[in-house]
Amino acid sequence: MKMKKLLSMILVAAMSLSILTGCGGNDGDGGTTGTGTNDGSTTDAGTDDGSTTDAGTNDGSTSNAGSVSGSWKIGGIGPTTGGASVYGIAVQNGIQIAVDEINAEGGINGVQIEYKFEDDEHNEEKGVNAYNALKDWGMDILIGNVTSAPCVAVAAESAKDNMFQLTPSASSPDCAKNDNVFQVCFSDPNQGIGSAQYIGGNALASKIAVIYNSSDVYSSGIYERFKSEAANQSFEIVAETSFTDDSNSDFTVQLQRAKDAGAELVFLPIYAKEAALVLTQADAMDYHPLFFGCDGLDGVLAIEGFDTSLAEGVVLLTPFVADAEDEKTQAFVSTYVERYGEIPNQFAADAYDAVYVIKEAIENSGATPEDSVSDICDKLSVAMTQIKLDGLTGSDMTWAATGEVSKDPRAMVIENGVYTEFR
Repeated sequence: MKMKKLLSMILVAAMSLSILTGCGGNDGDGGTTGTGTNDGSTTDAGTDDGSTTDAGTNDGSTSNAGSVSGSWKIGGIGPTTGGASVYGIAVQNGIQIAVDEINAEGGINGVQIEYKFEDDEHNEEKGVNAYNALKDWGMDILIGNVTSAPCVAVAAESAKDNMFQLTPSASSPDCAKNDNVFQVCFSDPNQGIGSAQYIGGNALASKIAVIYNSSDVYSSGIYERFKSEAANQSFEIVAETSFTDDSNSDFTVQLQRAKDAGAELVFLPIYAKEAALVLTQADAMDYHPLFFGCDGLDGVLAIEGFDTSLAEGVVLLTPFVADAEDEKTQAFVSTYVERYGEIPNQFAADAYDAVYVIKEAIENSGATPEDSVSDICDKLSVAMTQIKLDGLTGSDMTWAATGEVSKDPRAMVIENGVYTEFR
């Protein structure tokens, strides 16, 4: 365990002993918004210009918290505009649902939550700008970033401030290399290893091709561990091809190599926007292998202009399946559909869980809004290694001091235009 976390544990233990011995959206004007007050005021929550929003809705309407004395000020950062907006909007919405639920039930230890979301457009510099804007707002705790590259950049800044940061979906190990950052999602290594083991363990194919983004830390990180674990499995990687952010529109060469090599399954550790192009171009080539991806493929059905019939049969490893029959999942899905008119993806579920993780950590740490940002971080960092949570994305979720979550993955398949558990 790193020294800071060890010192934090000692601090919390000492405080506990003292207590015991003493007394036993999208088209608005860019205004900032929040939740948690009863004044009924409203404001527009626009995001088209990359400016601040916290609405969690796509129609521009939300409640405005104002400045609530003693509230928990939770900020969020992710892409609500640009090519990765399908992920950021889902996270924004998932957080909003959880915040509204908790506030309606009295808040965290009786304290309401104020919530504000900033757009980073999946860009490192804009991510840091968003972080600084939330600091100026008075943020106590950060949920973000949504994607890995901006998260790494922001994590470097939050470490300097010793601000507690919980990312719902940024899976690069570099995101959590500092003591103050934890992850709700699987790390890239776990996704790569888990995918290889799932494909091999279920004998999905004997010849595998891989298409990955060599310029993206998320994609290349999963690919590297997938390739390493493949040596322990019964299948063979017969084609390995890559692309970059500057060459992410034409995949015919990569697909042709996979087809010529006789690949029965194509592994796609990439984001949904590129995956939609891969599926479209594969169909044009009359190449129809099994396509298998990770959490980055979640959201492919929401890509504008994509023929969703081409995603039929696509499998992805994910911790969340919207058609699961447990009461908690069905309640969340029902609320999400009612508010936003679509089935929530894994990003929304991870974000929803993130708020409840923070609630659990606060309740187990003794932290209060009157504590300094650094003291809150120290207390929550210790509590994170001690709590256990049943969420939408996993039962008995626990966290290591490294920031990594432990939970079981599940596979999901797209059937008849909807995500269904792969059985």
